[in-house]
Amino acid sequence: MSAPTSNRRSIFLGRMSLPERNFVAEALRAETVGGVLLLVASVAALIWANTLSGSYEAVRDFHLGPASLGLDLSLQHWSANGLLALFFFVAGIELKRELVAGELRDPKAAALPVIAALCGMVTPALVYVTVTVLGGGSLQGWAVPTATDIAFALAVLAVIGTSLPSALRAFLLTLAVVDDLFAILIIAVFFTSTINFLALGFAAVGLAVFYLLLRKGVRGWYVYVPLGVVIWALMENSGVHATIAGVAMGLMLRCHRRDGETRSPGEHIEHLVRPLSAGLAVPLFALFSAGVSLSGGALHEVFTRPETLGVVLGLIVGKALGIFGGTWFTARFTRAELNPDLKWPDVFALASLAGIGFTVSLLIGELAFAGDAALTAEIKASVLVGSLLAAVFAGILLKIRNAKYKKLTEDEERDEDQDGIPDVYELDKPEYHLRMAAIHEAKAAEHRRLAEVASGTHAGDDGPA
Repeated sequence: MSAPTSNRRSIFLGRMSLPERNFVAEALRAETVGGVLLLVASVAALIWANTLSGSYEAVRDFHLGPASLGLDLSLQHWSANGLLALFFFVAGIELKRELVAGELRDPKAAALPVIAALCGMVTPALVYVTVTVLGGGSLQGWAVPTATDIAFALAVLAVIGTSLPSALRAFLLTLAVVDDLFAILIIAVFFTSTINFLALGFAAVGLAVFYLLLRKGVRGWYVYVPLGVVIWALMENSGVHATIAGVAMGLMLRCHRRDGETRSPGEHIEHLVRPLSAGLAVPLFALFSAGVSLSGGALHEVFTRPETLGVVLGLIVGKALGIFGGTWFTARFTRAELNPDLKWPDVFALASLAGIGFTVSLLIGELAFAGDAALTAEIKASVLVGSLLAAVFAGILLKIRNAKYKKLTEDEERDEDQDGIPDVYELDKPEYHLRMAAIHEAKAAEHRRLAEVASGTHAGDDGPA
């Protein structure tokens, strides 16, 4: 008789471990608040730019900073290269944590979100290239529709009131983390023209010092913040996009927990910096980058010019088909079985939501068409329009299943014994069942007592008056 073979399939979008679930929930709460602020800042920018365009441009293009250090930059440049360094610093920590403690630590489990994210970047780029080649447009903007904005996506969920089970939210977060990694590589490889090797060398030395201080256990923000600013300034002067410095420093932090630690240093610093990134840095970037003309003529250009149409279709069609197709084929190839509580249309709705490519798409649009202000503005308008249409489409799909999502979320969060741990994580523990039996017996005894009082037969009662 041949040895039995295992046909057991892994579960895709199944229940996470409790520590991972708690970490993801905390991270997504901060991103949701930041996403709402991002939405408000974007609307403010659009209103400002379309009503008082002169003052908007004057503020956006106002220069400040020491010219002798190569830092006499406009407010828009400060927001894109300076403030977004915080955003990418958090992205670096997220990526490091995913690699050592999250969904990406197991190569087999990581294959699915990595391939899905990669397909979700390649397909929009192919859609853009196809549209621009057929329309005779410029290929420079191929990377614009490749990014996903997790904060904006969560803001959309908050605004339309759609619940999502934790597994779907975690998958969206992991997609965004991998997406950010590839976006960082795209910016570093394709949008670096001239390099000042002296400044880059000093930046590398600064990063080495940063790493050694971390490994020696040196503590104190007064050490790392000034050093981080110096590294950023050197990277800014090197010709490599300054946000790369933020990613590099984030990746250096230790994100695994040692005995006795409730949080690793990376998790602790992320907890401190994420509100600053999501609540200040990204909204200010949106305020100075999202202010584009949305007149009838500009909107007409969005749907008729090959470059802008390529961005819109890349975000709406490319993202959805790329992520869904990559997920479906990888799940079939790896014999991963979808969580029975969910359906494949749920994955497609999530893939459509990933078509909201706001912050990084705007940044790449600025870099890709830096020498053409008019086309840059049109590309930004196409990012706004494409992200809005993707949000509406995904919102409709998610609303259809919202009742099911609410029930799954309630089941995940139910804590009848009120011990701070959701019941689904305790079902296999004998002490949990004993505790629940005692709770139910106490409730039954209370019901019996109330029934006896109502009928006048409670012990010690002399009967009905």
